[in-house]
Amino acid sequence: MRTSRAGRRSAASCSRPDVDVAPVTGRTARRSLLLFATGLVALCAAGLMAPGASATPGGHTAGVSDRIAWHGCGKRLQCARVRVPLDWDRPSGRTIGLAVIRHLASDPKHRVGSLFFNPGGPGVSGVDDVRANGAAFDAMGDGRFNVVSWDPRGVGRSAHVSCFPNEQSQARFWGRVLVPTSRAASRRYSRKTIAYTHRCADRTGALLRHVSTANTARDLDYLRRLVGDRRLTYLGWSYGSFIGETYANLFPGRVRAMILDGVVDPVPTVKSIEARLTNNLSSTDLGFEKFEQLCQQAGPARCALAGHGQLVTTRVSRLLRRVRREPIPAPSATPRGRLNYGELLTALYAPLNSPAAWPGLARDLEAAAEGDGSALATQARGAKESVRTALVPSQAINCADSPARHGPSAWPRVVHRLTGVSQIRGPLLGWWLWAPCASWPGTDTDRYTGPWDATTPNPILVVGTTFDPATSFTNARRVARQLGNAVLLTHRGYGHVSVSDPSACVDRATIRYLVHVVAPPRGTVCGSDHRPFDPDFSG
Repeated sequence: MRTSRAGRRSAASCSRPDVDVAPVTGRTARRSLLLFATGLVALCAAGLMAPGASATPGGHTAGVSDRIAWHGCGKRLQCARVRVPLDWDRPSGRTIGLAVIRHLASDPKHRVGSLFFNPGGPGVSGVDDVRANGAAFDAMGDGRFNVVSWDPRGVGRSAHVSCFPNEQSQARFWGRVLVPTSRAASRRYSRKTIAYTHRCADRTGALLRHVSTANTARDLDYLRRLVGDRRLTYLGWSYGSFIGETYANLFPGRVRAMILDGVVDPVPTVKSIEARLTNNLSSTDLGFEKFEQLCQQAGPARCALAGHGQLVTTRVSRLLRRVRREPIPAPSATPRGRLNYGELLTALYAPLNSPAAWPGLARDLEAAAEGDGSALATQARGAKESVRTALVPSQAINCADSPARHGPSAWPRVVHRLTGVSQIRGPLLGWWLWAPCASWPGTDTDRYTGPWDATTPNPILVVGTTFDPATSFTNARRVARQLGNAVLLTHRGYGHVSVSDPSACVDRATIRYLVHVVAPPRGTVCGSDHRPFDPDFSG
């Protein structure tokens, strides 16, 4: 276990990369980022997004890349494949391939350098995100950075974790249940998670022991060297903030500028998966209460749940209790079948992170309150296989960074405890993340466990949204204090990651910081441009 910065390793040198990744057209700036936040970042905190196309898991004997052989893969886009050591303790040993992408600066005459970006997860493809939203990220740096991202080890087009040969095999193994809600179903699901982890170990091999965030941070440092930047400029959302925290503590002298947005607290994260999930869930139900309160204030003209002779919170609580007791009709659901409680919780997951989705969520909940759960059931069932696929790298990285303290037989106690922290997400994260970690095979002995107080040459900018349902504002305050040189920017808003609730004030502070490395004054508070449910909300 890596427990101090003194033992960190330098990156290795050597041979040549190969290339892959096909072109996809990007979208326009702020609108693009907001749509991105509504879709992809909606699932970041727990890592519930599907990875990209396949790449070979495990390692090879080809040498480590000593340069990046970029090739065009879209408008202003270049892609490459870079080889890094499977094990940074053995830089001349087996290697793995990382898929890398960059969006070229739109103002190259005034280019500052490269802006490295990670969208979170763990498990989200940085390649896909920059490819689809390159112009938006370019605007965040005022056109003065090549925006660089990559699929971290274990994810997507890079050497990735694999548990099934295809989606059909995965669907057969797991069956219809995404979240068990009865004691009998829970016992069956628990047994399946044990068999599942053995499948992951058999198919993935040695890579499974080298996917911790510390190794991703070492990969990031090597990519920084290959693009020719003396120091790192970095933007990390959600889990991406944990990559940034790890990098800053392993390589504090190599940080030029770093923004952490939607902040993970590293202390409980490395303590155990139980502590990590408890922290992740700590602000979820408060975020859901804010959804209900703002709906109530918006009134029936803007929020379908409002009115009806009762408070929104009462109406939603009654719906949750009703579906918990027994499934409700979903006559036009695709595929057909009544809406059960696990599906209801699954359908709540992504929209809660994105205020732009709240009016639609309210309409679907109102339909269910009136007895028709079709819309919610269709959403949950449509996402089932993509969620399962996304969970594969998320589980591997979560379990590598946050080993379980309790074995699989402890599921009644652990899931109950997590549900007590959040009734909305506790059962989901208990079964989706804790249960596999409880029997996860192997550990990454190079995971970094602290300290977390490194002092960087320039202040790190920590952005915290006051009612973030996935990474609490408390996390942002705590991390800003823990780091040796950091400034907290408070975003008074809602949703997960500041771009989910747009703020011109945050945008201005971000550009000034990235370009000039000038942090906002301590104590700065930025409001959102509009409130959720406002007809002018730009989602």
